[in-house]
Amino acid sequence: PRARPPARARRGLARPAARRRRPRAPAPAAPLPAPDGCARIGLDDAGVIAQLRVLSGGALRDDERPAFARALPHRLEQLAYLIYTSGSTGRPKGVATAHRGLTNMQLNHRREIFDPVVAAAGGRRLRIAHTVSFSFDMSWEELLWLVEGHELHVCDEQLRRDAEALVAYCARHEIDVVNVTPTYAQLLVEQGLLDAAGHRPALVLLGGEAVPDRLWEQLRETDGTLGYNLYGPTEYTINALGTGTADSATPAIGRPIRPTRAYVLDGALRRAPVGAPGALYLAGAGLARGYHASFDRTAERFVADPWSAQAGARMYRTGDLVRLRPDGQLDFLGRTDDQVKIRGHRVELGEIEASLAAHPGVAQAAVIADASGPGAAGRLAGYVVTQVGAWADAETAARDLRADLKDRLPDYMVPAALTIVGELPLTVNGKLDVAALPAPVVVAASAGHDATTPAEARLAELFAEVLELDRVGLDDGFFDLGGHSLRAILLVGRARKALDVAVSARDLFEAPTVAGLAARLAERQAAVASQ
Repeated sequence: PRARPPARARRGLARPAARRRRPRAPAPAAPLPAPDGCARIGLDDAGVIAQLRVLSGGALRDDERPAFARALPHRLEQLAYLIYTSGSTGRPKGVATAHRGLTNMQLNHRREIFDPVVAAAGGRRLRIAHTVSFSFDMSWEELLWLVEGHELHVCDEQLRRDAEALVAYCARHEIDVVNVTPTYAQLLVEQGLLDAAGHRPALVLLGGEAVPDRLWEQLRETDGTLGYNLYGPTEYTINALGTGTADSATPAIGRPIRPTRAYVLDGALRRAPVGAPGALYLAGAGLARGYHASFDRTAERFVADPWSAQAGARMYRTGDLVRLRPDGQLDFLGRTDDQVKIRGHRVELGEIEASLAAHPGVAQAAVIADASGPGAAGRLAGYVVTQVGAWADAETAARDLRADLKDRLPDYMVPAALTIVGELPLTVNGKLDVAALPAPVVVAASAGHDATTPAEARLAELFAEVLELDRVGLDDGFFDLGGHSLRAILLVGRARKALDVAVSARDLFEAPTVAGLAARLAERQAAVASQ
């Protein structure tokens, strides 16, 4: 790496040793064609610059707004965007969010996050890495930094899914803020994000899932870096609660952002005592309108707020189980229903059980989230009691049932492990005895398991290692066995080092089996050798 010039030279105060010719500026790239019916505005055109110079730099006045905008009363109540969540049953729900929620989040983050981090950095403009998919409302977090005047680095799909490359990018460009899920943050830490020898971000924002104790401790122990956990459902404009590593010794989902109201209630909607578990309800400025064209599901989740003095006030039933600590922080304990989060999607276990039970060869079915599997919530594991004589053996039954589910459910709702049992164990109360269930059995592919090349053998070992399985066959699909995008990033990093070959997450998504990925990498190595 090139050595940075002295501060005096960077400020333009040092006189150069000799006069140098200025490098010739590169030719401007040809503009992309504008879509039909859209006018092109060149921000560097002389005419446009002249128009911008005569405009006021102050706040936008009503007489400067278009006529249609001036005619709209209560602008903060107008729809800002409609975003579809995965839906617990595989049917997406469109959440209608008003401008008020976004505006409130920006004002809160400016006071609680942006300004303190800027002050700690000496008041300079910060560099933010946009590492979140634009299809995820968590991406608003980075966009608000841009609105506040900071420098935004938009990472493409390949970069943001490559932990090793992303850490190198953050070091090279001295990125100050990254915003990722806790699982991905742990991968970045393993790749050296917090190493003392290199550049470390001033702020690591976390969200989307529970934060493990180990990651929280690593962030607390890193000098000059603040970890900040943000909690919030899509139905409450992204963020409703938050806390930092400087405020809590253990992972927490924090306190409500202003002016959010967070209620911890029992089954009768009474406030739960401090330290007692209760259901979390949210109310305030960030509350969404509801679900687009789905009045029944809106009424189920957006309910009357008995604790508000305002007539007609509503609150959102999150379905999360929490506990209020004596210091006012909230701890996340789990779910109050059968929903789990798998591969970033909220999944209703009962929906999968019903789909399994609908098969004529199934007598009974149960589905659980197997915490021993890869990922924060593990993998889905199904248990089935088959009808007598429906299949010749358990392996055939499991394979046929998975194929049937893949025809009727989204991929993320198909259990990676499907175990055929003689009966489902029950507690004395007649409920499923999860502790008595046998270890889940991951369904193997129908093809053979013997590797034919050293690369296939090594990749099979890496697949099994990352997926936490005993062995993986050549034709076993990475994602069929419970893998997800974050585990894919981990596998790619290890394969790159073990095989000394360029491999990306895209390669794995397009060739998700051991045999397919090995063949693709062999072709790449042959092409490099021929060059």
